Amino acid sequence: MEGFNEQVVKRANKPKNMIIKIVSVLILIMIPIVFSMLAFAVTAYMFYIGLFLFMGGIYVVWYIITSQRVEFEYSVAGDELEISKVISLRKRKRVCKVPIREIEQLEKGEKSVDGMRFTKSFISARDIDADDENYYAVFNSAAYGKCLLVFSPNEQILEGMKRYLNKDIVLKLFYNRNAG
Repeated sequence: MEGFNEQVVKRANKPKNMIIKIVSVLILIMIPIVFSMLAFAVTAYMFYIGLFLFMGGIYVVWYIITSQRVEFEYSVAGDELEISKVISLRKRKRVCKVPIREIEQLEKGEKSVDGMRFTKSFISARDIDADDENYYAVFNSAAYGKCLLVFSPNEQILEGMKRYLNKDIVLKLFYNRNAG
């Protein structure tokens, strides 16, 4: 293997993630309260049912809260860029594997891909709203057709990709020249 570079990027926490955590805890708190009230109205066994649901709910809430921790792992091995999604260090899923030579366009900022149509988009950026740090790669996939990859590589990953990228992309990206 010629070269290997790796980077781990933690996904930024959004307000949506905080709302999911708060709602799940509130639902967990409401379970014993509702079943305690039902114990007075229906039968005393409802209290025990609520208690068991509460204890099982603790695990469910823990699982939901920890599942909000997402990391993306970028690795450049030879002429392939592989991106994996790691959820709470317990589950790993490959997002995509791109031959670097197949990348037709690689630019910083969303303006470069505005108006283009893609059959598949792979979003693996730290923060999708941080346009100044995201790179947009356009490539053709045999399985999907024209695809878009949004990611946040560091200089080490970009240097690992540099050798295999199209020379026009290298000139534009690394030397700020408008080639072609």
